[in-house]
Amino acid sequence: MTGATGGIGEAVARRLAADGFRVCAAGRRVDRLERLAGEVGGVAVPFDVTDENDVARARASVEAAGLDVLVNAAGVFDLASVVQTGGEVLRRNLDVNLVGAFNVTRAFLPGMVAAGSGLLINVGSVAGWRAFPENSAYSASKFGLRGFHEVLLEELRGTGVTACLLEPGAVDTPIWDPLDPDAAPHLPNRERMLCPEDVARAAGFVAGLPDGVAVPLLRIERA
Repeated sequence: MTGATGGIGEAVARRLAADGFRVCAAGRRVDRLERLAGEVGGVAVPFDVTDENDVARARASVEAAGLDVLVNAAGVFDLASVVQTGGEVLRRNLDVNLVGAFNVTRAFLPGMVAAGSGLLINVGSVAGWRAFPENSAYSASKFGLRGFHEVLLEELRGTGVTACLLEPGAVDTPIWDPLDPDAAPHLPNRERMLCPEDVARAAGFVAGLPDGVAVPLLRIERA
């Protein structure tokens, strides 16, 4: 799974490991990956989702261990008004949140289709279907991920491989630290955010379903 050193990604890795899956934890921070892999009995597979060659190199080691569930959880998050969002920020969000998921899926999906089974989980966001101020770059990437996922669902019909798009509301992770949302009236209060473990439990639920049962879309929010 990608993004394993982030708040949601790490929580999902721990949840799946607790549910009996052998986790291949992917990300760019090697020390944190190795520590996580050691704690959950998994394997650290460092690579950059935006680099196709890097993804291709990682594929061989992951597929050799067997791949039942692929989780695209790598992500970045930038807030700024449209006029204050430069091209570099837009490309950063698109490259990691959308192109990264595309690169990883394109690399690993053929093996899953050949096996006739497997699950692909894309971690989206409420910002992928609902508009918020200052979310132009992030929403562009997450709306794009939702469109990519919808096409993927059509192409997977009859293959035995299923896919789920998790769309959580705001999640309390370190990604919010530089933004201080509690001090900004237009941002959600951290006490009202989801916990990473909430999203992880949803991922574990989908991964634990029997063959032939699919959940194409799962939106998660605080009650």
